[in-house]
Amino acid sequence: MNINSNFLNLYESYLFDTVSRRVKAFREKNPERDVISLSIGDVTQPLVPAVVRAMEKAVKEMGEKSTFRGYGPEATCYAYPELLRAIQRHYSLRGVSLKEGEIFVSDGAKSDLGNLSDLFSKENVVLFPDPVYPAYADVNIMAGRRILYADALPENNFLPMPDGRRADIVYLCSPNNPTGAAYDRAQLRKWVDYAKEVNAVIFYDAAYEGFLGEKFPHTIYEIEGAKECAIEICSFSKFAGFTGVRCGYTIVPLELKSGNVFLNALFRRRQTTRFNGVSYVTQMGAAAAYSEEGEAECRENLLVYRENAKRIAETLDELKIPYTGGKNAPYLWLKSPLKGSSWDFFDFLLERAAVVGTPGSGFGKCGEGYLRLTAFGSPERTEEACQRLKLVL
Repeated sequence: MNINSNFLNLYESYLFDTVSRRVKAFREKNPERDVISLSIGDVTQPLVPAVVRAMEKAVKEMGEKSTFRGYGPEATCYAYPELLRAIQRHYSLRGVSLKEGEIFVSDGAKSDLGNLSDLFSKENVVLFPDPVYPAYADVNIMAGRRILYADALPENNFLPMPDGRRADIVYLCSPNNPTGAAYDRAQLRKWVDYAKEVNAVIFYDAAYEGFLGEKFPHTIYEIEGAKECAIEICSFSKFAGFTGVRCGYTIVPLELKSGNVFLNALFRRRQTTRFNGVSYVTQMGAAAAYSEEGEAECRENLLVYRENAKRIAETLDELKIPYTGGKNAPYLWLKSPLKGSSWDFFDFLLERAAVVGTPGSGFGKCGEGYLRLTAFGSPERTEEACQRLKLVL
């Protein structure tokens, strides 16, 4: 029996698993220390009332014979019409029209960022920004694809642009995880033009679009021609607090082709074979999150995280530590003020302040010397973490 030897090219463990194990060891050694985590991007605000009511109603329906639901509709890959209409409404607010058949509901953006890889052969060349969300790279390393990296540095405001190299698949995330940098319309225009010129497909991760200001595109489909070259992946995890509920969606435009093959039909075939859909209760909660009332309530929760980001940014300004992100993203990407590696800085903050960040080198070689902090903590814990940072830096 032979294994997929590409797995042996991965780091031994996933970045956040490594962080978790180090923090666990620190806690066991120092049980009296109060550790504050600003590392993993998990939310802390509860589900909003509109979502809770919708899910409670759906649970009651599942408990009655007359309203019980089994598998979702196969015609829409198990997505219920209530959620499809809600997603269509959400995009219409940005001037983007979607057909029901272009929307694929999933259990989260991370899943489909990997699932989409099934559509493409290992001979495809993939382009990522560096630093990058590690799951992008890991999925393609597992598949044995050749990877190119576009350096995200202070010199380009952590927003790499096409540089003449040819790729078949391009991963973009705006606002970016981990740097918090966001592409404006003119910059996305250049990426769309590039993809059309070289016949590439863009995987556009819009998981954090809810944090963007109005001068930024919230979907790549605000750029003319993007439906001919881009697949968009989005999530309810951060916008609606669904990290523990699990729901997202992927947009595969009907006109999008690779060569002479329509990718929508391929992804539909993949999903109907390997996925049985998201639960009815979850989908009804997601639909409520995109209702007029639900969106307003969810945006109130986002204001909490925006204030957290502002507070961290003020602290870094006071400490004269360079950073990017925060204003239009839930992450702050800061330059280590100490000598040594990203992991050295991680250990310093953990040992001296009992504050946990994410080492930048875990996101790529260009992340060395940086650390990511998240604004998803509670306001009280975020404030305490800021005070601790002031004491040790």
